[in-house]
Formats: sequence, structure tokens, C-alpha cells
Amino acid sequence: MPDIRKDALEYIISNKLIKTVFQPIISLRDGSILGHEALSRITCDSEITNPEMLFAVAGEYNRMWDLELLCRTVALETAYKFMIPPYNKRLFLNVNPNTMHDENFKKGFTREFLQQYKIVPNNVIFEITERNVITEMDSFLTAINHYRSQDYQIAIDDAGAGYSGLNLISDINPNFIKLDMKLIRGIDGDNLKYALVKGMVELSKTSNISLIAEGIETYEEFKTLIKLGVQYGQGYFIQRPDSEIQILRWDLLQMINEINLSMNQSYSSNISNTCIKNICTYTGIVAASVTADFVYHIFKNNPGLMGLCIIENEIPIGIITHQKLAQKMSGHYGFSLNQHKRITELMDISFLSVDCRMPISTVSLLAMSRSNDSLYDFIVVTENSKYIGTVTIKDLLQKTTEMEVAAAKNLNPLSGLPGNLLVEQRLNQCVTNNMIYSIAYLDIDNFKAYNDVYGFENGDLVIKLLSNTLRIHLPEEYFIGHIGGDDFVVIANDLLTDVYFNVIKYQFEQEVRNFYNPVDIQNGYITTVNRHGITEQFPIITLTIVVATSESHCFQNVYELTEMLAKQKRLTKQRKLTNTYQITKI
Repeated sequence: MPDIRKDALEYIISNKLIKTVFQPIISLRDGSILGHEALSRITCDSEITNPEMLFAVAGEYNRMWDLELLCRTVALETAYKFMIPPYNKRLFLNVNPNTMHDENFKKGFTREFLQQYKIVPNNVIFEITERNVITEMDSFLTAINHYRSQDYQIAIDDAGAGYSGLNLISDINPNFIKLDMKLIRGIDGDNLKYALVKGMVELSKTSNISLIAEGIETYEEFKTLIKLGVQYGQGYFIQRPDSEIQILRWDLLQMINEINLSMNQSYSSNISNTCIKNICTYTGIVAASVTADFVYHIFKNNPGLMGLCIIENEIPIGIITHQKLAQKMSGHYGFSLNQHKRITELMDISFLSVDCRMPISTVSLLAMSRSNDSLYDFIVVTENSKYIGTVTIKDLLQKTTEMEVAAAKNLNPLSGLPGNLLVEQRLNQCVTNNMIYSIAYLDIDNFKAYNDVYGFENGDLVIKLLSNTLRIHLPEEYFIGHIGGDDFVVIANDLLTDVYFNVIKYQFEQEVRNFYNPVDIQNGYITTVNRHGITEQFPIITLTIVVATSESHCFQNVYELTEMLAKQKRLTKQRKLTNTYQITKI
């Protein structure tokens, strides 16, 4: 009796009835596109109903190599359509680990094979799924090293779905770990999933492995992953798989900016809250009724003019650049064929148009995510859908750089939090505006001794641990500042309760123990010389927190406020409180 599934598999492979769709993988920090995962889809009616079933049947009938070769070839051919100039993002390809060490795979997936598709090996990432049991580990690891030596990169797919994930990660030391969608689903309301991903974030920081969260479907999941510090994400909430590579929608980029801005707590005027209207310039426009010849002579008489916007009833309907019109009008017959055509027949209708209130940062991301052939086209700016001007890529990059440099001057380079200048501005607002406020001064105990024993690099990790703990556990509207060294400030426009800081203090003091060796943890102290050159035992790092509120004191100026906080911090440290979770409230 014939096997229907086997016949269906043979039919699909022999007739190449596979197509590729692409799903973007984006930075959760700035919305830039890291690359695209190539996903295979069946293009015919079949007893094999989905890709998972297709690969399972291929494995059963020893056709995995043929099927994977077909899927990879179709993926590269499809991606090649978007390579004008060559595609410069990362292309993620799913690979069965038991196929990688096959000699056919090694011979077939070479630099020469990629050259025909204008792709360099460094932009190809092999996704190895945890769900596939690796039958020959030694051969598999040899194959991994082989591809690494040729500049390919490796990702562990479906991390959290397999049974030997940590061992696989340890053996391979991948460039990327893709967190399985089951781990991501509902993470905003699941403490266990939250804790697991949080642990993976810490692993990624110390191992230099980037995390990619798969299957993001809701805003709440999206926001939680950004706050946890997961570097990259993909899923239906970001963009569904598509047969063409699409640009990201601007409201998504705006969300990323807003969430990250709330975490950075930067209250200065910067790139994230400055509108594109501020650098918009009114430039040349033409009516939709004019001919190509008319526009051609405008460019001829104005050689410095990059392009024109075509307007109908004050609304931009297309653009034409000097370069693209010149191409259309060149050659033996270009001018005679096109000169009498209306400009609407030659204009580009896929131009980038943005509302004047859109932040410069969002516009920059949209502009940079365009296809390569339109990457340097000017951007049209509208107000209530009506044309008000344009912005060139040069102006956009110049302003972006200028504002990023200005913003960076006010942020602590280690923690990324507002530094002294912004802290002082916020404190001054509290004192002079007669507002309700609470101010917490946080200081890491025994930090100098830790630095002396474990070194400044580990000391920096402790600083980052505290800054990340504050970001995660405090409400978005609270201001978090990093004065410098191991001193931090939290400012809130309400009266804080000690519960907030009990949780932060407990969490930090538990996690900081991971930065000590087991012997020092067992002893409960480290030994080094003190400031006076005398050898002394220093306890494991703890956190001192002093809180002042508008309810308890009326300060005349910032100097009086900071002196009070510093004094109380010194007194608290001198008391050497036996209750490690106690908070001092002034």
C-alpha cells in the first residue's frame, strides 16, 4: 500500500513547491533591523499540511538533506531579489544539527555558493533548534567549528523548549540564543517566566551572547522584554512573516523609543522627544499636472536641487529626484519617450512621508530601514496630511549626531542614567517648586574593598546590577540618577513607602553574591587593606538607602538637601545595622 505522506513529500521536493517568507528580528533598544529569519512555506495543496509536518516526514524517509537544500536555496534566491545593492542584514537559516556535519552540507554551503547570491558568510546565521536530538555530538561540534572558521555565526533556536539547553549552550557558545515563544508568552504576568528570562539576560551580559525573544504577540510582552534588557525580538506584534522584506511601522518604533526613554529617565531635551518639524525645510514642489520636460528643466537650471515633491490639493502624492529623472530621460530615446508624459507617470509613489510631530529618532529609524535603492531619498514632512517641507538624510544624520552627543554629556557612561547635571536640576525643582516629593540616596557598602580585590571590571558589573535593579523594580515615572561611583538617587513626585526599597535592597543584596567566589561567600567577608593601609575584613556588599521627603523636611536649597542626605548616609553606615533590610527614613 503506497504511503501518501511519502508521495506528497517527493512531489513537493521534486517540483520545488516551497516558498520563503521573511520575519524581521529587531533591536529592542532602538528598533533597528538586525536581520530576517527565512521561513519555509508549502505552496500547494497537500496531505502534508504544515512545515513542521513536512520536516518530520523528511526525517522519517531520509530526505532531510534534500529538503533543507531546497529550503536554503529558495531562501537565498528570494532574499537576492531584495539585494540592490547587496542585502546587508543578517539572514537566519534553520538547520537540523544532524545535517550540519554531513559532507554534502559542507561541500554545498561554501563561500562560492554564497557569492552567487551576493551574501558574505558573516551575515548568515545557522539556527540550531533544541528540539532536534543531536545524535553525533562530536561530529556536530566539529562541524560548528568548521563553519565558525569560515565566519558563519550560530544561534540556538527554541531555547527553553528542549531538555539539554544549558549543556548545548555551553558546548556551542553561540552568537545568539533565541528564547522559545512558550517562554515569552504571557511573561508580563508570569513571575517564573520573568525570572527565567531575567537569568538569561544576566547570562548574555557575562557571556557576550545576544538574546532574541521569539513569538512576541502583545504590547505587554514587548514592554516587559525591553525592560528586562533582552537585546532583540521577533513576533507577530512586531511584524508578520511576508514574502517581501518590509519596513517597520512607525508606531512600533515610537513605542520602542518611549519605553527605552522611560527606562533611561533622561529629562533633557534630546533626540527622543524632539520633533522632525524642527529641522524641516520648505523646498521645491510641482503640481501633478506638469510634464516631465518641465521638471527636467527645473533640475537643469538648479543643479543643486536634489529633488521635488509632487503636490495635489496641498497633499504630497509622490517625489522625483534629480538622479532618477536623469536616468529616465537619458539614452537615445529616453528624452523623446518621456518628455511629454505627466510627471505623475514617472514619480516615485513609495516615498517616506512623516507627520511633523514625529520624533527625530523615529524618523531616523524609518529612513534607515528603507530599501537600499531609496535609502538616500529625501523625507517629506506633513502637517494634517498637507505638505510643509522636506528633510534630507544629511540633515537628519547631522542633527541626530549633534543631539546624541549633547544627550550623552548628561548621562553616566557606565549606567546610562542621568548624571550630576540632570540630578541637580531635578533636585532643584523639588526644593523650589513646593512640590510633594521623596528623594532616596543609595550607596553600596564595602564597594571600594570589593574593587580592590576583584578589580574594576567586576566593580563595573556591580554598578550595572544596581542600575538595572532600580530600572526593573521602580515605576516608570520615577527619576533615577547616577551621581557617580556607587552613589545613586531616586526622585518621585509622591511620598514613597519603604516597601519599594525593601524589595530593591533584598534583590540587589541577593544577586550581588553571584559576583563573589564561593570561598568568600562562605566566609562572609573579603580581606584587603583599608584606606589607612591596615589589613581588614570587609563584609559582603550591602546597600545603604536614605530617604528624605517633603513631608518630613522643608529644605531652603539643594545644598541643604544634599548635606542632610550625606549626613544621614554616614550615620547609617556607622550604626552598622544588624537588620540588613532596614531603610533609614529622615
